[in-house]
Amino acid sequence: ETVLYALFGAFVLSLTVVPVLATYILKVEEPEEHETWLFHKFKIYYVPILDKFMNAKSKVFTVAIASIVLSFVLFANLGAEFMPELDEGSMLLEVARLPSVSISESIDTGRRIEHALKEKFPELLHAVSRTGSPDIATDPMGIDRTDIYLQLKPKEEWRFEREKLMQALVENVEESVPEVAVSVSQPIKMRTNELIAGIRSDIGVKIFGEDIKTLREIGEKTSNELRKINGVVDLKIEQLGGLNYLRIKPRRESLARYGVNILDINQVTEILSSGYMAGSVFEGNKRFDITIKTNRDIHFNLEEIRSLPVKSSSGISIPLGDLADVYIESGPVQISHQNQYRRMIVEFNVRGRDMMSVVNEANELLTKNIPLPVGYRFEFGGKYENYISARNTLLVVVPLTLCLILFLLWLAFGQVTPALMIFLNVPFAITGGVLFLYLRGIPFSISAGVGFIALFGVAVLNGLVLISFTKEQELEGLSHTDAVVSAAHIRLRPVLMTAIVAATGFIPMAVSTSMGAEVQRPLATVVIGGLITASILTLLVLPVVYAKYYEMKKDRD
Repeated sequence: ETVLYALFGAFVLSLTVVPVLATYILKVEEPEEHETWLFHKFKIYYVPILDKFMNAKSKVFTVAIASIVLSFVLFANLGAEFMPELDEGSMLLEVARLPSVSISESIDTGRRIEHALKEKFPELLHAVSRTGSPDIATDPMGIDRTDIYLQLKPKEEWRFEREKLMQALVENVEESVPEVAVSVSQPIKMRTNELIAGIRSDIGVKIFGEDIKTLREIGEKTSNELRKINGVVDLKIEQLGGLNYLRIKPRRESLARYGVNILDINQVTEILSSGYMAGSVFEGNKRFDITIKTNRDIHFNLEEIRSLPVKSSSGISIPLGDLADVYIESGPVQISHQNQYRRMIVEFNVRGRDMMSVVNEANELLTKNIPLPVGYRFEFGGKYENYISARNTLLVVVPLTLCLILFLLWLAFGQVTPALMIFLNVPFAITGGVLFLYLRGIPFSISAGVGFIALFGVAVLNGLVLISFTKEQELEGLSHTDAVVSAAHIRLRPVLMTAIVAATGFIPMAVSTSMGAEVQRPLATVVIGGLITASILTLLVLPVVYAKYYEMKKDRD
């Protein structure tokens, strides 16, 4: 939106204010145009090169097509991700324990981790732990989980690079406090992942099915397979089981023998859990409920629970243990659902590789090695899900943008042929953008996709300048070949200036290492690379295509 407003403002100023200022500032010189020494040097080298291209039209076509094919090959090996990972300047350790852990033990392990990190890593300024959910549960989390926020010193004081520091943090915690599972992330990244995709890690393998035990078994197998993949780190399995439950299972024959109703057993169960409302006390207009509840200590003593009296219909008190089986059993921590299906998640972060190559390898490995029962399936979520959604949007937006550009070119010339020739800048611009991404080792992302959209307009502009002037030369009586060569010579400076100025403006974004530069770098790299190849096309290949087309048309006529 900002770019659109800026372009609109520049358009209005160029038609109103700039002509007025030109009459005051620019001096009236001789009709013959003077060239600066820089563009004079360019022209000295450019003219003979263009002549060679014009005399080798078949070879030029072959090289042009080969370069476009090469860009497709490079793009297939480029890799992809949703958005480049930002360096926030701080880190977050996610600590997971057994679901049955107590709050005191969680606090104790959190302090041990903080102490171990502060001793071994001088890069840390502060380490602050948060266990469980706050009073206002904006972030629902059990007491078995702790987030440790790490504030870091400036990078100049670090002993390691960022990736090595993250790995060293995890290894230190695993060595110092081996009873916990730990993964490293960043505060904003973790919160964004959780809010958008409901998964704290980069990628989540969602396993759908009915039986919790089967889901747990499939999750374990999935985790074992994912560990084989290079780039998969911080692997976590959603805890479906691990909490202890008090189970009171009535024996129907005993209830019938002693004349006890099942409601009487339910009453004792209420007393043990939430409390049984026995009556009310009135004080004026106020009413207070009377609730009977056992002491919490009794929950850990099965003998005391079995000895709780249950009154029969004959008025005799009978121990609960004579009427029901009372025992402790392991049960689920939580039961997650999505689209009315039970679900468990195996989460992991991606480090050292692009997201799409890891997901593709994981999908192939899981499909091959883990046969799923009928009614069970798995899907990939997290950043991958966001990437697929954004990519599908781009698959609609980009063709519409290209069609709109082609339509505007047709309006400018009133003919399809010149518009299509100018449109050749688009595949050459894409070639340069892909090549520069590949050379810099940057995977394709949504940021790079936006860069390609911005590149199309600038790339087409150079072709428009050349073809427009070629048409003017033809109106003066020159042949098609002489007109396009003359236009290329005369319009060398506007074409180069358009590309150089636009590319120079993106250089700071392309080489920046400051906070937030990770998102800007792919966009700037695409624009710079695309402008270089699009300018080469405009100055060297487009004149060849233009002349060759009209030669073939003349032969047909």
